[in-house]
This record gives sequence, C-alpha cells and structure tokens, in this order.
Amino acid sequence: MSSYSITEPSDRQKWIAGTLVVVYALITMMPLVWIFLTGFKSPADAISYPPKVLFDPTLEGYVNLFTTRTRQTQEFLAANPPQTWADEIVRQYDMVIAGPSKFGERFLNSVIIGFGSTFLSIFLGTLAAYAFSRFKIPLADDLLFFILSTRMMPPIAVAIPIFLMYRNLGLSDTHLGMILLYTAVNISLAVWLLKGFIDEIPREYEEAALIDGYTRFQAFVKVVLPQAATGIASTAIFCLIFAWNEYAFAVLLTSGTAQTAPPFIPTIIGVGGLDWPAIAAAATIFLLPVMIFTILLRKHLLRGITFGAVRK
Repeated sequence: MSSYSITEPSDRQKWIAGTLVVVYALITMMPLVWIFLTGFKSPADAISYPPKVLFDPTLEGYVNLFTTRTRQTQEFLAANPPQTWADEIVRQYDMVIAGPSKFGERFLNSVIIGFGSTFLSIFLGTLAAYAFSRFKIPLADDLLFFILSTRMMPPIAVAIPIFLMYRNLGLSDTHLGMILLYTAVNISLAVWLLKGFIDEIPREYEEAALIDGYTRFQAFVKVVLPQAATGIASTAIFCLIFAWNEYAFAVLLTSGTAQTAPPFIPTIIGVGGLDWPAIAAAATIFLLPVMIFTILLRKHLLRGITFGAVRK
C-alpha cells in the first residue's frame, strides 16, 4: 500500500497545474509577441485583414521611429542616391531622412523621471516606514490613514490645482517637477508596503546590533535594510511601473523639455495616418527598461517566500 500525503500534490495535480500555468503564460504573452512582430511589419501588413502572421520582415518601423522624413522631387532623388540602408527604406515613398526624431529624447526623459521618482519614493518611504514600525509616534494610526487616504482618489482629480501650482512655481515641463509629483503619488504606497515588510523583521536583530555597539542608524543600514531587500525590490517595481506608464499628468504638465514617451508615442504619424509599425517598435523599446529592472531584482523577489523567518 503506497503512502499518501495530504500536503504533497500528486503527479496528476502537478501536471494539471503546470499545464494551466503554461497556457496562462502563453495567453498573457500573445499581445506582447504581437506588438513585437508588428514592429517588423510594413504599414500595409500591419493593417491588413485578416491579420498576417507570416510576412516579410522589415526595419521600416524602427527607421520611421528614430528619424524624421521629408518628401522630395524625383529630380532631387535621382541626383542624391541613398547612402545607407535606412535611406533605401524611405526612398520607396519618395522621401529622404531629414534628421533624428524626438523619440530618443522622450525615452531619456522617461528614464530620468521614472527612475528618479522611484529612487526618491523608496528612500523617503523606507525611512518613514521604519519610523512608523519601530518608534512610538503620536497619532501614528491617524497619520498612516492620512497617508493611505491620498490613494483613495485618482491623482487626475487634482490635476487642475497641480497645473496652476506648477505654472506659478515654474515647475511645468521640468524633470524636477515630474519627479516630485510622481514621488508624492507613490510615497503612500511605498510607506504602507515597506512598513509591512519591516514589521516582519524581528526586533531582536537590531537589539543584538545595538548591544554590539552599533548606533541606531548603523543597525538600520546594516541589519534592517538587507532583511527588507525583498520588500524594497517589490515596492520599487510598483513605483516604477506607475511612474513609467503615467499618461494624464505627462500630457497636462509637459509638452517639450520633459515630455515622456507615453504621450509622445500616440503622436507618431506616418503616410496616410498612424504609423503602426513605428508605434509597435516604440512600445517594444518602451517595455524593455521595466522588464530588465524586474529581471535584475528577481533574486530579491524570490526570497519573499522565506521573508520573516527567525533563526532560533
């Protein structure tokens, strides 16, 4: 008679669970794969019906994304033969490359504002969460509820007052203004998430460090922060996702110098309408930083299953 465990799943249960996970992963990845493939289609193939799965790949979308083009006469085109492979792609529309597009600048703005606000949110949120977790603060519950209440309404609800305030302070269309705004929105999430992680860290660790001669700050840096790395990584990903994808404030408060990629991508115009391959190429490139950031932090995320364990 074979033994049976009520906690260990059977081979059949493992097979069913694995199949469901694979099917779910394939379904969720299909839109991303389609966007990636659209970036290598021609404009005609991108809007064809029924949709084309097999097509002749081209870099026309990426060329259109990173360049600006102008139409020229046949005489001009004949007198100036194409110099690069990118020139040859745009010549089929009787155009020449006039210069680089603004996508590179907008993408760099997203990197500066997204990662800048994420770092500031995590820095301030970690300090505030540690204070709420370890010290006796008057009206701590009321303060935590006030911090949480800032997430109870959509940020766009206060867009008009923020627009007027930023215009008077000279923060409109600036990197600093967008970083401060996204930090203000994200810090409530950071405080609440990080407080939960820090509460799970046994106080005995810090008390042992204090007995060994560490100051409170040294104990925080050398004991608490390494133990809270899982929470910090998770919170950083959530904060970055919001700042990276935010659209409404970016449209309202930026127009040129600090404009990010989300409001710029829909403005990409091709011949006769929206250039869907260029938009798909921009979306593919726009996904990469968050994906890379998540992959780099995956080790800390996986440690979450053992977070809070106390060694006896």
